[in-house]
Amino acid sequence: MSFINTLNAAWIKSNSLLMVGLDPDITKMPAELAGRPDSIFQFCKQIVDATAPFVCGFKPQIAYFAAERAEGQLEDLCAYIRETYPQLPLVLDAKRGDIGATATQYAKEVFGRYNAHAVTVSPYLGADSVDPYLEWEDRGVIVLCRTSNPGGSDLQFLMTDGVPLYLRVADLVANKWNKTGQCGLVVGATFPKELAAVRKAVGNDIPLLVPGIGAQGGDIAATCAAGCNTQKTGMMINSSRAILYAKGPGHWTEAAAAAAKQTRDDINAHR
Repeated sequence: MSFINTLNAAWIKSNSLLMVGLDPDITKMPAELAGRPDSIFQFCKQIVDATAPFVCGFKPQIAYFAAERAEGQLEDLCAYIRETYPQLPLVLDAKRGDIGATATQYAKEVFGRYNAHAVTVSPYLGADSVDPYLEWEDRGVIVLCRTSNPGGSDLQFLMTDGVPLYLRVADLVANKWNKTGQCGLVVGATFPKELAAVRKAVGNDIPLLVPGIGAQGGDIAATCAAGCNTQKTGMMINSSRAILYAKGPGHWTEAAAAAAKQTRDDINAHR
């Protein structure tokens, strides 16, 4: 199935809008994994297995793997998720953005090497930098729009003919770039007013990847009120650190599972 069809099915089957971000920080990993050559893979694999019942997908962040020369472990992790949980979308958080020829290679990397269902990309270089990803017609292309970090306002709030740049991006994606129906947008939970503006601008069918709850402080109730579509879906609400490094009784995987379940339930209570 295409990314969009897989995502739509996952929202319904899992009864969840929660996406778990896989950002493995080696300084925070459990002591039992220390010294293992595959420690990053093992950590993420156990998180995936513990939280899979409560999520609509997983989002590995490539920088955490590349910084530790662990791209091979990322390949193994992506293969494991695709084989073990084929019903759950795999979004590679790479935030790629470069000219067409280079973008073609990046698309080959994320969709060929890692076999991700979708990837995050930057719109700053325009349509021809996004087109190589769109050529993979069964995959998703999730474009940065209103990001969750405060510094995003430096550019994203710039006015262009009376419209803030982030809404200009939303309009481009929804009405020009989304010709094959495979695009989404990144909009942070830390800015619910802007999240609501994006949802209003793009309608029901564009999925939103929403980082910023948990460690970044985004409010779940405000996020659901602002970003859900009329079907009470439409979002992949990402949480990373609050789940990966959750504290609680029992094994660390049990704490992660409990945090994921609680977050899933909190989201469901407000949508």
